[in-house]
Amino acid sequence: MGNHSLLLRRDQSQLLVVDIQDKLINTIYKVEAMMDRARLVIAAARQFELPITISEQYPKGLGSTDAAIREACGNVTSIFAKTAFSCLRDDAIAEHLAAYHHRKHLVIVGMEAHVCVLQTALDAVAEGYSVFVVGDAISSRSASDGEAAKHRMEKSNVTVISAEMAFFEWLERAGTPDFKALAPLLR
Repeated sequence: MGNHSLLLRRDQSQLLVVDIQDKLINTIYKVEAMMDRARLVIAAARQFELPITISEQYPKGLGSTDAAIREACGNVTSIFAKTAFSCLRDDAIAEHLAAYHHRKHLVIVGMEAHVCVLQTALDAVAEGYSVFVVGDAISSRSASDGEAAKHRMEKSNVTVISAEMAFFEWLERAGTPDFKALAPLLR
């Protein structure tokens, strides 16, 4: 198999949806494109029944997770309010993610790229996760902050991938029932 482990493996993956919240959305750079890509990753995660965890930064002030994102996630009951910027510095979230102990591929979508996504990703690397941040499914208020975050993550052993990379790596092959179910999402 060689370096097969460098690819995302669905049997080792879990998805973390970071702070895609109502009162933040209208301030985010190219937010519609980011949310479209996030929904693609979420749909693939659901197709393969991967654990999906949602974080919300201070929901009393910033609102709850966007309705379309919540709907895309389906019956996810793993929604955690937090005040720490890094999800890994919130004990409840850290314990929840760690409970999927055989799922060390942590795939992250959300916002803001240079704050909560970045801090979560760097802490997760330090905790021993293989971290895959979906570059086209994260954003910040400014394009430059988003780019700086991706650059810093790549220098810190975070793998920045695209939504379609996650999609196809989880899928592994064409011609399967999973492929037939998911292929229409790429149109």
